[in-house]
Amino acid sequence: MRRASGKIAVVTGAAQGMGAAFARLLTMEGARVMLTDVLSESGEATAAALGPNAHFAPHDVTSEADWHAVIAATESRWGPVSVLINNAAIVHHAPLESMSEVDYRRVIDVNQVGVFLGMKTVFPSMKRAGGGSIINISSVAGIVGAALEIGYVASKFAVRGMTKAAAIEYAPHQIRVNSVHPGVIRTRLTQTTPTTEPLLKAILRESPAGRLGEPDEVGHIVLMLATDESRFMTGAELVIDGGLSCR
Repeated sequence: MRRASGKIAVVTGAAQGMGAAFARLLTMEGARVMLTDVLSESGEATAAALGPNAHFAPHDVTSEADWHAVIAATESRWGPVSVLINNAAIVHHAPLESMSEVDYRRVIDVNQVGVFLGMKTVFPSMKRAGGGSIINISSVAGIVGAALEIGYVASKFAVRGMTKAAAIEYAPHQIRVNSVHPGVIRTRLTQTTPTTEPLLKAILRESPAGRLGEPDEVGHIVLMLATDESRFMTGAELVIDGGLSCR
């Protein structure tokens, strides 16, 4: 039997990057996966490439109505949700002194409020499933600070704390909640600009591993959390950062 057989998962931000890797590994291991994203064309293509156990739904994680629609669509297609991976996130690089309130609030809305809405909305479905696993993708920036990323850092620290609060509340319902803290991973979020390239090079110089991580290197940890292999793990922080946070 494959490791995730019988699991029904929702993965946000799954059109590309880490989310696409999570969805691919889950389907390979027997799960049925609803991929969601605001990037509909890429999301449809990614889901189609994964075969009949994957489907795509357009989804703005800042919209509670969209969350209800995604959970309902997943239940209608396959049954109650047993795995939620809150992966959707954005970053806005700017010095604190020039960061606009609009840009700051947008990062918080996607990265923090989106996770709140996901954990809240999936709860009834996971109770119907008899329990489940919520995996919140935070960041090494939820462990240590980072320049030019005040909104991102704030949101990822928040996700770390929200995970622990939800883990306590949801444990009586056999729902586990853990956070994953990737370092600098090769995705669209690490595509450099003239402003961010020096920052990325400085981070890599500080990293004991000395390189970018790959989406699958995070994906294999997420897969473990999605399966019953981690059934006694909740409220935990799993750091996959090449040793960056050791400094």
